Amino acid sequence: MRSSTPADLAGRCRGCYLPLALCLCAEAPQVDTRTDVFVIRHHKETHKSTNTARIAGLALKRCRIVPYGAPGVAFEPSVLAEPNTWIVFPEAPAPAPDAPPPERLVILDGSWAQARRMYQRIPGLLRLPGIALPPPAPDTRRLRQPPHPYGMSTVEAIAGALALLEGEEVARPLYALHELMIDRVLSCRGLGPAHDEGDDA
Repeated sequence: MRSSTPADLAGRCRGCYLPLALCLCAEAPQVDTRTDVFVIRHHKETHKSTNTARIAGLALKRCRIVPYGAPGVAFEPSVLAEPNTWIVFPEAPAPAPDAPPPERLVILDGSWAQARRMYQRIPGLLRLPGIALPPPAPDTRRLRQPPHPYGMSTVEAIAGALALLEGEEVARPLYALHELMIDRVLSCRGLGPAHDEGDDA
């Protein structure tokens, strides 16, 4: 099912993009981290109600989301040159064994195909050391069906990386917010929590 979010967001919250009656903004935790999170979001994700970078931005105090690929909108890659910047991506080179923890994590937000193209085309990304996360459990609830076993939502990738760097207690509120989002999106579709085969909502 494709997202039917109206362009003018009529009847929708402008923070989480869910219907006003199901808004989760007030329930988003405020998660403080040592690590900055820098999300590069493909422009085709911007208005999808199932975009989870949006809820990560609601919860994380040190999160910045920038668009990529929109006609007439230039992407400024200078932030990628800042020291101690890592990327969360399975194909990125591992950091040196004695490398200090990153001060900044780059997350690519889009479909797998969009993320791979961004990784290959955005100057500076290929040289960044990376975190490769283990695949989620096969029975993990999904709003979109990933094309490969390592696929996960953006907020899950952020939570997984922060769990490795700062501990599970930092990641736990993000996972809980993701579950709440799934429940509410499925409610919008008239589906119960057990009916989460929905794909590109």
